[in-house]
Amino acid sequence: MAVKTAKKESSQKSVPAKKDVSAKKSGSSKKGSPAPKDAPAKKGKSVSKSKANSGKRILVIVESPTKAASFEKYLGPDYTVKASMGHLIDLPKSRTGVDTENNFTPEYITVRGRAKILKELLTEAKKAETVLLASDPDREGEAIAWHLKNAILSKLETRSVQRISFNEVTPLAIKEAVANPRPIDEALVESQKARRVLDRLVGYSLSPLLWKKVKNGLSAGRVQSVALRLICEREKEVESFIPEEYWTLDADFLIGKSVFTTQLVRWKGGKPELPNEAAVQAIIAAISGSDCVVSDIKEVDKTIKPKAPFITSEMQKTAANRLGFTARKTMQVAQQLYEGINIGSTRVGLISYMRTDSVRISPTALEELREWIGKNYPKELPEKPLVYATGGKAQDAHEAIRPTYVSYTPDSVAQYLNRDQLRLYTIIWERFVSSQMTNAKTRTVSAEIQAVTANGDEAVFRIAGTKVIEKGFYQVLKLLSSKEEKGNPYPPLKTGDKVKAEKFHPEQHFTQGPPRYTEASIIDILREKDIGRPSTYAPIISVLLERYYVTRSNKQLVPTLLGKMINDVLVEYFPQYVDAAFTALMETKLDKVEESQLKWPDMLREFWGPFKARVDEVGKTLESFKGSLDEPTDYKCEKCGRPLVKKLGRFGFFLACTGFPECRTTRSVPLAKCPKCGGDVVARKTKGRGKEFYGCTRYPDCDFISHFKPINQDCPQCGQFMVEKYDKKNGSHKACINPNCDYLHSAENEE
Repeated sequence: MAVKTAKKESSQKSVPAKKDVSAKKSGSSKKGSPAPKDAPAKKGKSVSKSKANSGKRILVIVESPTKAASFEKYLGPDYTVKASMGHLIDLPKSRTGVDTENNFTPEYITVRGRAKILKELLTEAKKAETVLLASDPDREGEAIAWHLKNAILSKLETRSVQRISFNEVTPLAIKEAVANPRPIDEALVESQKARRVLDRLVGYSLSPLLWKKVKNGLSAGRVQSVALRLICEREKEVESFIPEEYWTLDADFLIGKSVFTTQLVRWKGGKPELPNEAAVQAIIAAISGSDCVVSDIKEVDKTIKPKAPFITSEMQKTAANRLGFTARKTMQVAQQLYEGINIGSTRVGLISYMRTDSVRISPTALEELREWIGKNYPKELPEKPLVYATGGKAQDAHEAIRPTYVSYTPDSVAQYLNRDQLRLYTIIWERFVSSQMTNAKTRTVSAEIQAVTANGDEAVFRIAGTKVIEKGFYQVLKLLSSKEEKGNPYPPLKTGDKVKAEKFHPEQHFTQGPPRYTEASIIDILREKDIGRPSTYAPIISVLLERYYVTRSNKQLVPTLLGKMINDVLVEYFPQYVDAAFTALMETKLDKVEESQLKWPDMLREFWGPFKARVDEVGKTLESFKGSLDEPTDYKCEKCGRPLVKKLGRFGFFLACTGFPECRTTRSVPLAKCPKCGGDVVARKTKGRGKEFYGCTRYPDCDFISHFKPINQDCPQCGQFMVEKYDKKNGSHKACINPNCDYLHSAENEE
């Protein structure tokens, strides 16, 4: 929940403090913004000796030690700050913990291993007059505060326990929150309770079914299973796609001493159809030696608008594309920036709360940003603030992700941040600042060169160049700069110029199928289909990877055989419950609980009856798949001589001795025959980073390695094994491992 920044210093008088290091957060020195480097803290009112000696009267409980360190910097000697380390009270892990016969009442217990922390917090609460609960400003944070309040009041009935919330970890925001505590948001707690109970009922019903029918240790979930289905459906499209050959034709033209490269865009009055090399060579033969002239030059101006500040999914997507971060890493680094960084003698949270689906900016932050732009880029300041529309499905509970102090430019804080922190902070800062600057404008100049053959056929080649004519918001972009901003030179031509074709460049291509999902694109589709919420995107992907339902390959998400099998079972027997539209509908109902428009037990009652009946029916009728993935092999155990069987484990297939448990021999599954020595090629991993590659089992006698995964298919042309390759030109495609073989899996080869 966003907290409005106080306008008057008088609102802070009730808050004892050692130092007021914030002054007012602003881009202007007039408002006392902290200087970027080692700014001396501005002293607040001194604390009387009687108060200082009276003991610490107020206990503040935050979620993490990092945030606790930030709070301790801001608050005075009357405050003790402790960390809960997340949830201390939750549903039990060993059982469902939900009484479905009694209004779905959850059974809450102290989380295993957390009793000591809870006891220490209760001990500190006994010493304090007031307890302020400062967990994160979201539904999970509200639930943590609710549980802590109940635990404290069960032991200390007269203790004053209140909730404080804030959107940023800065001195002024924290003191404002402390000065204005509020009650627990019961609707938010009910929303968290509803999600927790619903996810527990789904997970603890489907997972045991999978253990019984497929394999021990599997899991299914309300949202993760839908994400898995999307990834598996895309994989089917990828696997069924057959690339088709096509060609393009470029030509180098000479004018004066300048040579420039153009592309064929029209042939005989239409789009050129170039299915093979013969078609290209026929055009080259027809136009070679023809007169060529610049027939047309066009100028097109384009206005480019700045983008809105980041929401969670956009930050994760941009960090994946620009910085190569996983969704989990992005959120971990963002958490560090939010909770507090030591900037010289000041400790401050550098960004606002990072779980949000709103592009809204507080009036105070907007005013400060416009003031900063007016001072540093006056020509790029629009007359009025730019307004961005928040999506209809957004909850708008928090502001967009933004720097807490726009005056803390990336350059000014670089020395205080590690590389990952600086890069993420930079794109957040650039996106926020640029969002309130003027549009950029570009001008594209394109020239067409006409060549007429002896038969009167016309070929048209085109070249284009783009330049930025008004930089606008591009002024502040570095890490977020685009190719469009950098531009490329205009062609040095004018209408009527005669030019000479110097050289032709025919090039073979293959059509690309639908791309596999990356972390960035699966987050996009989850948000588009209203599946999950900002806080769940990263955990969803992490669970799929950790369970070995999905692996990463060239940053793409590829379902494993195990993932495909789980998906097939769930889609066949529970199609309604792993459907994107159904999951989105449940999200809408959960949002209504948060808005106090719906009672969650009523919602669960409507869901649970049909779902439980279906689980029971499938449990009785579904045949067991256990052991169905085990395959006998011709390999023998080197220890006991018994046959080895191919089994599926948590990290993929492996060979295991049939004498288990007496003999526990295991080894990697051979994927292909080594083209050098005839040995077995198996998956291996490098030391350190653990990057997978494929090498011969006879190493070091045989040094064959491949960075491309063998597939269960031999090349029909030379007999060596096929691999799956990926490059930007051809996308994912199958090719022969033999460097001297030009076989490529295509539609023509398929027939």
